[in-house]
Amino acid sequence: MSLAGEVALVTGASRGIGAAIAKALAAQGVLVAVNYFGSEAAAQAVVAEIRAKGGRALAVKADARDRSQVEAMAATVKAELGPIGILVLNASIGFPMEGFSSYPWEAFQAKLVGELGAAFHGCQAVVPQMLEQKSGSIVAITSGLARDPGWGFCAHSAAKAGLEGFVRALAFELGPQGIRVNAVAPGLTLTDATARLPEPHKAAAAAHTPLRRNGQAEDVAEAVLGILQAGFVSGATLPVNGGVHVF
Repeated sequence: MSLAGEVALVTGASRGIGAAIAKALAAQGVLVAVNYFGSEAAAQAVVAEIRAKGGRALAVKADARDRSQVEAMAATVKAELGPIGILVLNASIGFPMEGFSSYPWEAFQAKLVGELGAAFHGCQAVVPQMLEQKSGSIVAITSGLARDPGWGFCAHSAAKAGLEGFVRALAFELGPQGIRVNAVAPGLTLTDATARLPEPHKAAAAAHTPLRRNGQAEDVAEAVLGILQAGFVSGATLPVNGGVHVF
């Protein structure tokens, strides 16, 4: 399936995995809306890079957790670029890494509600545009930690597992209307979000990986492109972890 001419909205796309996805989509001829919340300069840099290579992109500010902001963003993208046919749910909500016995409920709740709320609001804002076109593709970025958790990740694992359940439910409900919904689950990926991890941790993870390296943001972007182009795939979670986990 050619993606050229499609309009994509990528949430949380100012840096890391989201930025790599936005650039990869643009390289395929997709018109890309780069969503950001607090990193306007970084988002504009992504847009500038896409435009410098002949692509078309737009930076749009919105807190993915805020329904009214997300609805306004979807309307802006439609007005500026056209109806959205691709939605990549990449906005991730921060969380403290702490053992469960001392984990604050408020932080746990904020992660779950924020993560799932961002996906819920994004889909409700964009799906009507897809229904008008009788086609569309949604990809949620989850995590290998949804199925293989680690210490300190109880909130993150629960939120991402919930997101994968949400993906399957939407795939079942929206499939008859021509809308596919899938998830991509990265393993340890080297971005600014994982920069705080100790180097021995990263080295151990690479040694444990059959491909003997950590993931890069571009690895995840390639997987997103692949699942977007696979027209008969829906309700799936694609692991991008170098072979560590067998789903």
